[in-house]
Amino acid sequence: MMIRNGLRGLLCAALLAAGSGQSAAQAPGVPPVRAAAPADAELQAAIAKSNAYTALMNRTLRAIQSWERYDSWVDLKKGPTGKERYIGYGLYSLYDVTGEIRKAEEALTREPKLPAIDAAVTDYIKAYQELAPLITRAERYYDRKDYRDDNLAEGQKLHGLMVPAAQSFLAERARLDALMRDYKKGLDQRELASVEQREGRSARWQIRNVMINARAVMDLMPSNEKPIVEVKAFQAAVADYAAAIRELDAFKDKNPAASLMIDSQAGSWLGKLRDFSDKLAKSRGDVRRGAANDANWIVNSYNMMVSLSETAVRLPR
Repeated sequence: MMIRNGLRGLLCAALLAAGSGQSAAQAPGVPPVRAAAPADAELQAAIAKSNAYTALMNRTLRAIQSWERYDSWVDLKKGPTGKERYIGYGLYSLYDVTGEIRKAEEALTREPKLPAIDAAVTDYIKAYQELAPLITRAERYYDRKDYRDDNLAEGQKLHGLMVPAAQSFLAERARLDALMRDYKKGLDQRELASVEQREGRSARWQIRNVMINARAVMDLMPSNEKPIVEVKAFQAAVADYAAAIRELDAFKDKNPAASLMIDSQAGSWLGKLRDFSDKLAKSRGDVRRGAANDANWIVNSYNMMVSLSETAVRLPR
């Protein structure tokens, strides 16, 4: 059983949730944020830059989904022949990413300088801009069924161009994903420490702590390309997440009037994670052996937590 393509977007969603750095509106029970010290200003600059890159990664995820749709019905080695059962699937249309590219390119020029990541973003944009026009042409071609008029001549031509462009794009995506994951781990901890220094283990700190630990779990979730999970590492991440939930519970007990928004969802998520972890242990980490549906539920529920957590830190009391 294949895992839904939503797993591909996990890292991006997690990074965006973990790097809000916003304080225009206060979370429930959180004191006003004082003027940023120089160290805080540097941290906020780093978060802003990271968010610009993450927004681009999130928006361009559509290109991966479109390519996977194409891959679902065509033989990538042979190209389209006209005999494919699901040729009408075609490809997904892409989103307009002009604004995201512009903001990412502006972020390239700003501090802090991140040589490896900045270079990866530059290469990623280039790879996307080479692939995107081809996908758009192919999407229109199959949507309009132009292949019925030219015996798939244009389809074969586009296939020959898209395959190397897609391979390059996916390679650059994987490179940037890995770099951003490592960078965000350090950035998350710095932001969490900054919140604690200003406010103590406030409602905002609790929300951030839960979501950082949730992201650590998501980093270990399976994908279509890597369906086998490192069980011990996953169990350790779930244990850390459970500790964050206990910390959240203790805060709620002391602050019963505080509205955190994510507490119920986060608790249910822990229960599902434990069930999923047990299934992984029995299948030696292979999600295809009976746990794929659980993985999809975890993905969808996590995405809901991302949205709730972003709302929670912005709502006034």
